[in-house]
Amino acid sequence: MIYALLRPLLFRLEAERAHELVTALFRATGRAPLLPRLVHALYAWDDPILAVQWAGLRFASPVGVAAGFDKRAELVDALALLGFGHVEVGTVTPRPQPGNPRPRLFRLPQDAALINRLGFNGPGMVAVARALRARRVAAGPVVGVNIGKNRNTPLERAVEDYVAAFVALAPLADYIAVNISSPNTPGLRLLHERAALEELLRELSACNRALPHPRPIALKVSPDETPAQLETVVRAGCEAGVAAFIATNTTLARPGLRSPLAGEVGGLSGRPLAERSRAVIAAIFAMTHGKPPVIGVGGVAGPDDAYAHIRAGARLVQLYTGMVYAGPAIARDTKRGLARLLRRDGLTSLEDAVGIDVCTAGG
Repeated sequence: MIYALLRPLLFRLEAERAHELVTALFRATGRAPLLPRLVHALYAWDDPILAVQWAGLRFASPVGVAAGFDKRAELVDALALLGFGHVEVGTVTPRPQPGNPRPRLFRLPQDAALINRLGFNGPGMVAVARALRARRVAAGPVVGVNIGKNRNTPLERAVEDYVAAFVALAPLADYIAVNISSPNTPGLRLLHERAALEELLRELSACNRALPHPRPIALKVSPDETPAQLETVVRAGCEAGVAAFIATNTTLARPGLRSPLAGEVGGLSGRPLAERSRAVIAAIFAMTHGKPPVIGVGGVAGPDDAYAHIRAGARLVQLYTGMVYAGPAIARDTKRGLARLLRRDGLTSLEDAVGIDVCTAGG
């Protein structure tokens, strides 16, 4: 209700400025006396039917925050107060970089979507590591860190960037997501090619084995690959032993958009991406039979979207654009709706629903 009143005011601001204002409010929430308890009481809601296990990690619910919302690892605990079961920080590059020139984030209200060409803007791995160490709350949501390469790093040296970020951040994370699929870093999606991807995953796996406690590694894939290209990526990931595939990143496609800013350059997220992401989720699930599992991202704006992703093969789901349009209650409302949908369909746990539509279609 409150967000319905605030949203028109926020939408008068340039999109990135509004995001900065909201994140400043989130940071302030964690520092104000008693306010965290109030926020938690309003928004935190869980149900045992929603609990999920993945790679030795327990998630109170499958609903998490996608990479891109918290690039500095400053909002993890504030987002947990809103009821998110996990938060993926980043994308984090080894060195700080400003990203692309502004404006670089655009709302498409008629389509409930965003276009971004941020370009991995962020403070770099040292600052993010410092922020993760400084967290006041020992317990909290599962924390993933999404890593990528700096824009000015040549593609032939990209592995060095990923390895540096992994070494700095993996010990501070519950899992690492490897971003090879942003459309806003020139040449990045060429890492989907088999030889480049195999080299990258081989080096990261070697670094992971050297840790006292290896971390699950998830591979974030593009929604714009052909079926043959997607199969290549999935095969390479499976052979390298990745713990999950994150499907998907933003898309360069523009599927029937109505908003005046639809022609802006960048990656599209939100409602128009839902069907495309779900198709990739289902394709990966069909190839892997859920081992390794899929984390579904793209167009999640409520329980129906989340449930459709889960039935297509996602064990966890993430959102970002949905929160821009629906507000801070989206995690709570999505979880309540998911629990209701599971019970409606006679299921006793969320994991019983994972891939059920793919399995049924396949006979």
